[in-house]
Amino acid sequence: MRLMSVEEIEFEALKLDPKARARLAERLLVSLDDLSESENMQLWADEAQSRDAQMDSDPGSARAAEDVFSEARSRLK
Repeated sequence: MRLMSVEEIEFEALKLDPKARARLAERLLVSLDDLSESENMQLWADEAQSRDAQMDSDPGSARAAEDVFSEARSRLK
């Protein structure tokens, strides 16, 4: 049996009904609580490097923080 890629898992998970997606999201978030401090720090470092590489490859993709926060606030209303 072949293992699914992360992209395939995401694709399949998005087909779930909202209640099942919420349950899956909660279980995934709770699983992150079990990470050691060094694992957690490595994840943050990897994410920072990924975002830095994205900015280097496409500087036009940047958005002002105020625009991001404004959009987030309007979505929460």
